[in-house]
Amino acid sequence: MPWITHTMMSQRSEFVRFASQAGVNMRELCRRYQISAKTGYKWRRRFAQGGEAALVDQSRRPKHSPRLSSEALSERVIALRRQYPGWCGRKLRRRLQDLAEPAPAASTCTAILRRAQLLGAPTTAVRPLQRFARAAPNELWQMDYKGHFPTQTGVRCHPLTVLDDHSRFNLVLAAAADQTAATVQAALQAAFSLYGLPEAMLCDNAPPWGCPEPVCPYSSLGVWLLRWGVRVLHGRPYHPQTQGKEERFHRTLEHELLSRHTWRDLAHCAEQFPRYRHIYNCERPHDALDGATPVSRYQPSPRRLPTVLPPLDYPVHTVVRKVRTYGVITWSNRSWYIGRAFAGQSIGLRPSPQTDGLWEVYYGHHQLGHIDLRTPALPKHQLQSIYQPPL
Repeated sequence: MPWITHTMMSQRSEFVRFASQAGVNMRELCRRYQISAKTGYKWRRRFAQGGEAALVDQSRRPKHSPRLSSEALSERVIALRRQYPGWCGRKLRRRLQDLAEPAPAASTCTAILRRAQLLGAPTTAVRPLQRFARAAPNELWQMDYKGHFPTQTGVRCHPLTVLDDHSRFNLVLAAAADQTAATVQAALQAAFSLYGLPEAMLCDNAPPWGCPEPVCPYSSLGVWLLRWGVRVLHGRPYHPQTQGKEERFHRTLEHELLSRHTWRDLAHCAEQFPRYRHIYNCERPHDALDGATPVSRYQPSPRRLPTVLPPLDYPVHTVVRKVRTYGVITWSNRSWYIGRAFAGQSIGLRPSPQTDGLWEVYYGHHQLGHIDLRTPALPKHQLQSIYQPPL
């Protein structure tokens, strides 16, 4: 309404007093105050019925909203949000459906949360990402450490996480005190006993799974995995998108659990981590799974963990060499570098069926690299690596 002074209420008060005088020309008065005749009569009527207080703007909210969510439904959505404080309206709706309860639209759940002031500022829409996933459970597990954080006792917690690539099922969520190979092995041993062996593990290039030697991609932990028949894959250096599912899980873990507690000690972490893991796997709808829970898409691996580690068994006509202390074997009067992590282990050599002078190097059933006798011999003080691609 285009009032011509800075104080709207003073203009309205002045106008209705002029308009209430006997013999006033209403249309001319409305033109001078630059309002419509309809608006002028409205304000004069309100002033006559309620005085000065009636000149305040009234709410445009309808007195009756037949389509408004019931109070009981709103209270249920709010209660569920308080139970899962990190969930949005879409996840709350799916959770109500899973519980066979009345479930409004996701936008309605969001509106209920916003009216209850349980939502922050709206976030900017991001471009949807193209998702890639393995075709079946246990084809690939992703493994990484979440950034460590201090507890009140001063001891730092290093959350170790393992995720199934196909189902996003969280297999390991451990409150570790360090990032050593022994700690990872203990956590993986427990996971293998419960869920079986995966086909492959994907990890980054940092310790303990990354090897400090530039010519050998295997650490002692990698050799341990190969010994169980699990292939070891590494992401591109400085390219965390390779382990995008782990990175996204860490973001969710931070938002829904880590940032919502003051952690006393490692025992407190070990107490709360399994509770959240159950919620994540069995209750929380996952957007990448069309709202399904990870447990509904996961099955334990048919590859059971053996009670005793089977011996390395190579086929007939395989030449077996033992890796020396410094990670070296000798073949055809040359020294070939296998890697210090393989020291004391038996390595199998088989001639390539396609190329003369090329030998395939195996550790168990896994091919490590090649010995290429077609290349010129290096001086005795230099070692040739089996991980270089053959010419």
